[in-house]
Amino acid sequence: MDATFFLEQVFNGLGYGFMLFLLAAGLTLVFGIMDTLNLAHGSLFMAGGYVSATVHAQSGSFVGAVLIAVAATFVLAIVLEACLVRRLYQRDHLSQVLATFGVVLIADDVVKFLWGPSPIMAPTPAALSGPVNLLGFVPYPSYRLLILGAGLLIAAGLYWLVNHTRLGMLVRAGASNRAMAEFMGVQVSKIFTLVFGLGAALAAIAGALMAPISAVAVGMGEAILIPALVVIVIGGIGSVRGAFVASMLVGMVDTAGRAFLPPLLRETLSPTLAADIGPAVSSIAMYMLMAGVLVFKPSGLFPARV
Repeated sequence: MDATFFLEQVFNGLGYGFMLFLLAAGLTLVFGIMDTLNLAHGSLFMAGGYVSATVHAQSGSFVGAVLIAVAATFVLAIVLEACLVRRLYQRDHLSQVLATFGVVLIADDVVKFLWGPSPIMAPTPAALSGPVNLLGFVPYPSYRLLILGAGLLIAAGLYWLVNHTRLGMLVRAGASNRAMAEFMGVQVSKIFTLVFGLGAALAAIAGALMAPISAVAVGMGEAILIPALVVIVIGGIGSVRGAFVASMLVGMVDTAGRAFLPPLLRETLSPTLAADIGPAVSSIAMYMLMAGVLVFKPSGLFPARV
């Protein structure tokens, strides 16, 4: 194992972590602040990926495709919140799970009707198709480097929005004591609608950025929703800072498990046994991380803080 391969996997882990953060941040805002468990959040991620891939293929503009995907998903989320999710705020979590899971099933069928059952691939922007030499000796895809930069910029912007703006103050007020906030004149229902749309926009950005490096397929939202839920549990429900730290941890652990564990097992086990055990252990690495964190901090790393 050389230094180049090691550093490449470190950057891959950070990139995956940032994508998880974009998904988990919106989910933790909706779940932690609005106390609403939205399983359809993964479908919004899928919508962002499909719209971006389609627009990019038709127009050739990657930036335009991302912006259109975010705008379309934001509008879709506002409609979903007004028609369904708003009615679930006062319901128990089981009702929320059943209702939003129904949305997942409907969304998958709508995607099959519009785009067909086969996965589609979004083209990588021509200007970002080549590698960049990091540290002078690590060739790394420039598009993946864009994902790192975009994730870091969005994470900083979201932290500023939630903790240092009037909107963030109103969101925290509505989450802490909705009745008192409404008595003071805060339109909590509109704030919650905006938060739901913001979470959907973050999911759409993640889906749009992932489209050129992975197949956009039916069910992709459900596949990434599980790691996002693991991130929320590790970081602490409702904590943006916790979601960021947990996303980095999960991204690094998952990538390291898949990249480094199989070769290490082949050093001590037979190739056949290592091939069987390696992928199995790698796939549960993030769950082992979650169990280890919950043993010492049952409420997560940064509980009850936005």
